Amino acid sequence: MAFEKIVVANPVVEMDGDEMTRVIWKWIKDKLIFPFLDLDIKYYDLGLPNRDATGDKVTIESAEATLKYNVAIKCATITPDEGRVKEFNLSAMWKSPNGTIRNILNGTVFREPIICKNIPRLVPGWIKPICIGRHAFGDQYRATDTVIKGPGKLKEEQIELDVFNFTGAGGVALSMYNTDESIWAFAEASMNMAYQKRWPLYLSTKNTILKKYDGRFKDIFQENYETKWRAKFDDAGIWYEHRLIDDMVAYALKSEGGYVWACKNYDGDVQSDLIAQGFGSLGLMTSVLVCPDGRTIEAEAAHGTVTRHYRVHQKGGETSTNSIASIFAWTTGLGHRAKLDDNKRLLDFVQKLEAACVGTVESGKMTKDLALLVHGPNVSRDKYLNTVEFIDAVAEDLRTRLSE
Repeated sequence: MAFEKIVVANPVVEMDGDEMTRVIWKWIKDKLIFPFLDLDIKYYDLGLPNRDATGDKVTIESAEATLKYNVAIKCATITPDEGRVKEFNLSAMWKSPNGTIRNILNGTVFREPIICKNIPRLVPGWIKPICIGRHAFGDQYRATDTVIKGPGKLKEEQIELDVFNFTGAGGVALSMYNTDESIWAFAEASMNMAYQKRWPLYLSTKNTILKKYDGRFKDIFQENYETKWRAKFDDAGIWYEHRLIDDMVAYALKSEGGYVWACKNYDGDVQSDLIAQGFGSLGLMTSVLVCPDGRTIEAEAAHGTVTRHYRVHQKGGETSTNSIASIFAWTTGLGHRAKLDDNKRLLDFVQKLEAACVGTVESGKMTKDLALLVHGPNVSRDKYLNTVEFIDAVAEDLRTRLSE
């Protein structure tokens, strides 16, 4: 009996990407999405050749469409360096599309691991996910830095701050910033995420050293919590707490998981990779950009375009690329669409597709990256599936779950 497709009433924005993730992206759509959903997709090709052809306008247009339709699902993309400029004969070294999209949406990036019981964890005590919220704006990533040659006094002229008096051969200097509006949006998105998950929220800073800079983060989070969220958190049996970053790292390693950890930009960049490896693999890490209103999101995999596998694929070789995080980009976006539209059939589909991914791995069918974790560096070929075989195995499991 043919499956009756689920009608999705409102559109989703699709942002296509590059290299091996672009290849598996199409297979995911053809095998796991389109056979089951009647879906209106607003398509934007963020592959590097098209970004170059449009002067990167397509990236801006995709972000603006996300604000209009509230849900975007993004494939991994290349941020070009000098080598990529030459490889693709680009007219310019285009900025990170993720950075452009983040700036337009004013969102917070949340990363969370996908737990499979049979995949070993470097931190075995982590039995529940840890959701890292990274304030992906300002600080070191929009800083102005300079090399100081020779002795002299470093001053901040506009507000007359004496920073340091160089007396030797010189050194380096850095000036960075953030804005109250962006920090407030970060706080609001973090509170919203914790409340939706019914998990406690922690903010980590080094306000004992950066008393004014990090102190501003601490104060704004506390004000947001007291004025908008405390009563809701109390009713849900959860809490918000500020901790020093070093104390929070120590707590994280000893904890069992099950909380949202709000990090400043640099800390979030580092800690999200630490958490991913602690749980087993970056291939089992989701990433979602959440706007302060909680209604608008952009979901993607946490990993890159898997260039090494793409080179093998280009030559006709066999690959074993883990597609789980890319599949979860689709389920995260579609799950949010389901909640906005109150579409119970779509939400059920999303939950079964995620369960099919985890169930397939826990049944022993997995890609090589996961098999290496389970069986060690000398894993034999019969212990893992290639890229297409794994997606087909997930599709088979999904059909079984949908027929129950």
